[in-house]
Amino acid sequence: MKARIHVFLKDGVLDPQGEAISGSLKHLGFEGVGSVRQGKLIEVELHTADAEAAHDQVKAMCDKLLANPVIENYSIELSA
Repeated sequence: MKARIHVFLKDGVLDPQGEAISGSLKHLGFEGVGSVRQGKLIEVELHTADAEAAHDQVKAMCDKLLANPVIENYSIELSA
């Protein structure tokens, strides 16, 4: 089973990388670009077929290491 974890800053948390991307897009001539938020994608391969156990394990990984719950949110996608 594979887990895809999307980690992104919470609303209201300053995102300097997103601001830099937004400025660069505008500088390159891309009109109509509003705010940009930058995040990260983490893929983890799990050796289990139990989706509930996999989700619980990945959630624990996120809470302990992969995301900072004070300033970041995350979402988990599981696939076979």
